[in-house]
Amino acid sequence: MLTNKISVMILAAGYGKRLRPITEKIPKPLVKIAGKTLLQNVLDHVLKLNCEKIIINTHYHHKKINDFIKNNYEKENIIISYEKELLDTGGGVKNAMPFFVSNEVLVLNSDIYWSLNNFLDIKNFIKDFRSEQKCKLLLVPKKLAHGINITKGDFVINEGLIERFKEKQKILIYSGAQIISLDILNQFKDKKFSFNIIWDRLIDKKNISGDVMKSDWFHIGDINGLRKAENFMT
Repeated sequence: MLTNKISVMILAAGYGKRLRPITEKIPKPLVKIAGKTLLQNVLDHVLKLNCEKIIINTHYHHKKINDFIKNNYEKENIIISYEKELLDTGGGVKNAMPFFVSNEVLVLNSDIYWSLNNFLDIKNFIKDFRSEQKCKLLLVPKKLAHGINITKGDFVINEGLIERFKEKQKILIYSGAQIISLDILNQFKDKKFSFNIIWDRLIDKKNISGDVMKSDWFHIGDINGLRKAENFMT
């Protein structure tokens, strides 16, 4: 169990190309569903976690995200980690390491419409994390995943440990939520790299665990996902 408050990093730097033309003039985190931006949606949930710090990485239309935070969350302890060039998921978190105090960080994707029930799952996910774990992923079963065409899974859980998906296994998808120990990132010298590289290394070492989400989950990766989420909310 974590003994200190956890820090949170929200990944918000990408181009959102599959949501064009909506994202031609705004970044994907500022796309709205039911009158609320994706970034506002995740932040309003995160602020209830009583976390130590909140860091948001930015790149595409970064000034618009800066203005959004200034206009809506100026009193909150939110730090912007600007990337002059996109550093991918792992590189983005590594670049923000000087802002963190705690070694364990909850990393959240901003292209998910996180529901209240999703965050109840996340609270339990945090509560059950053990400090000796290097990384823990929150996964979604196929029947609860919306807005994404699924032909195969990302991972499976075998005796509590994460493994890569193989044929004829139960389909589990990465939810966009994980807890990772920052000391893992120091093992990578590259400036730009994906979390997939970290996960595969930890899978080989049998040092990555997982939990399964129990609530409906909406991925806003393209126009189809956006419309499905909108229809569900109305």
